[in-house]
Amino acid sequence: MNALPLAPPSRIVLQDLTEAGAIESLGALGATPSEARKVWSAAVKRRRLIGEIRQTAQVRRTVFDAVEAACATPRLEVIARRTDPADGFTKYLFGLEDGQRVEAVRIPIFDTHYVVCVSSQVGCALACDFCATGRMGFKRNLRPWEIVEQIFTIREEADRPVKGVVFMGMGEPFLNYRNVIAAAQILSAPAGGAIEGRSITISTAGWIPMIERFTDEGHPYRLAVSLTSAIPEKRVDVMPIEKRWPLPDLMAAVRRHAIARRTRAMLAYVVIRGFNTGYEDAVALKELVGDTPVKIDLIEVNDASGRYLPPDKEELERFRDHLQILGAPVVRRYSGGKSIEGACGMLAGGG
Repeated sequence: MNALPLAPPSRIVLQDLTEAGAIESLGALGATPSEARKVWSAAVKRRRLIGEIRQTAQVRRTVFDAVEAACATPRLEVIARRTDPADGFTKYLFGLEDGQRVEAVRIPIFDTHYVVCVSSQVGCALACDFCATGRMGFKRNLRPWEIVEQIFTIREEADRPVKGVVFMGMGEPFLNYRNVIAAAQILSAPAGGAIEGRSITISTAGWIPMIERFTDEGHPYRLAVSLTSAIPEKRVDVMPIEKRWPLPDLMAAVRRHAIARRTRAMLAYVVIRGFNTGYEDAVALKELVGDTPVKIDLIEVNDASGRYLPPDKEELERFRDHLQILGAPVVRRYSGGKSIEGACGMLAGGG
């Protein structure tokens, strides 16, 4: 097996750069904006290693020499990949250069394409009690190249196109805001990942300042917010972020975002047996949402430790019926990959 290309600390990683960043950074090496775009696109869209760019992009020799001396195009190591025979979800375990590990999941959509659930951090500081990543604690943020290479690696060996990305893997994306937005910009650039902006969803447990910033900056990406309970006393038991950013303030930020973007925000509601599925929970959720344009996704809890169990079919349907009768826009989201611990809430870098 050939050694993977690494990223020397002193070198510019081309997959770390947005298109605008490439024009600036490579411009400092003597490249024109046109030459910088060609070099960047060769590295990002065409997946060329640094030594291969010379043969694929028509730029001046002096620019190639400068790029080869100053830049790098590292790759992630694929340690393992496992596919759930029940639904075709495939989990990838990636090794990072410092020995840390992250996971991503390739999700089949019908028989036409894939969506990739991507990680943005090693571990997570928010410590949601039902989430395997939260139990790891926080290790570090991922760099943009470490995020986009998850998608590019998976796409390279996929038998169908990858048409969407969800930042719902390991980590709290809005606590790595700058790198996550840079990764989304790289993925959505026509000369980069060429994935439509509206097909990229960034999820948060409710970090309000970054929701506000995300709204103000007007990004084309979709927003998803993990709610799990509309009753503060319940939510704080499983999502400690409630202490810092309480529900009323969170919903105000979600409402502002939805109105500014003229779209529905997605509220992810992790359903837990005997905990948040009663009539009072449905009423509280409807009252919290009010007339805010949202879509409520019901996701059955996935907890390999067995501490939290999903509701049975009757309990889940009864809760959904309560919400529908109350007029709440609700759907049930399928969370696959359970047998490989690739479902929502199960990623922990263990393969």
